[in-house]
Amino acid sequence: MPATLRDVARLAGVSPSTVSRALSLPDMVNVDTRARVAVAVERLSYEPNRAARGLITGRTGNVGLVVPDVANPFFASVVKGVQARARQDDVAVFVADTDEEPAVEARLFRALAKQVDGLILCSPRSSAEDLSAIAAETNVVLINRGVRGLTGIIFDDEDAMRQAMAHLAALGHRRIAWVSGPEASWSSQHRTAGLRAAATARGVELIEVGSFAPTYEGGVAAADQAVATEATAVVAYNDLIAIGLLSRLHARGISVPDDLSVLGVDDVEMSRMAIPALSTIRMPQQRAGQIAVETLLGLITMPEAMPPLRRSNALTGELIVRNSTGPAPSPKG
Repeated sequence: MPATLRDVARLAGVSPSTVSRALSLPDMVNVDTRARVAVAVERLSYEPNRAARGLITGRTGNVGLVVPDVANPFFASVVKGVQARARQDDVAVFVADTDEEPAVEARLFRALAKQVDGLILCSPRSSAEDLSAIAAETNVVLINRGVRGLTGIIFDDEDAMRQAMAHLAALGHRRIAWVSGPEASWSSQHRTAGLRAAATARGVELIEVGSFAPTYEGGVAAADQAVATEATAVVAYNDLIAIGLLSRLHARGISVPDDLSVLGVDDVEMSRMAIPALSTIRMPQQRAGQIAVETLLGLITMPEAMPPLRRSNALTGELIVRNSTGPAPSPKG
């Protein structure tokens, strides 16, 4: 049977209430008594009941994580990072999936806020006003979204697009298509801006194909339009779209990269399994999840010491060159 609070008290030679204070309010217990309690806890492998601990501390020991689509490998990696870091502090994580619906987001935010000590909101589609409103109700940390006055962990999307453009331009591509993600996506907006600036700086013509669902099906839907631009390379909003592009291009008999180069963003696991293996910009998703937990725990315990993170704190990506990008084809004729 698991050890109880009374077992710890008996071994330490103190009362159960003293054990409770030593674990939850250590400054109210003298050093020698705390040491005896600590030894007893370790010897008995005692784990305080989460609900009982919550009654003492006023905290649940839980945090909420809300993602747009848990089936998307990008968000699955964030979930792994969050859960791994939360386990280190014995914090439970409630994960919720909004299915890319802002209206669902708002309901989930408020439902979870009543059950947790804080929320991690990854790539939320809600308005800045709605996010600020929920932050007034509970501790909030954003991932992959910037909102003035809120703490957030963001990726340097502009730098990612500079790397993408530098790679393709070095291969001789001068006409490049851009398949963006959802219009409401903050990262898609920043990637678009970054790619436009990088194209201008390098004298490359950028053709924007449109906004598509950040899924394999979205890439399949975008492929014919991308081919119609007569670009020699395509940059996709994420790897799922890029893999969908590869599938449709193969079905049409278009060789990648001989006829058309394709570059994704994120470096999800399946990108290296694609045929051909996908060149991409690796984004540190798991690291973002870990930092988000550390930041949220800081907000919970010392809110006055946790100012909003600035742009200079953005996590940078890394170009991964595989087989889907190659030299621009020679002009026909």
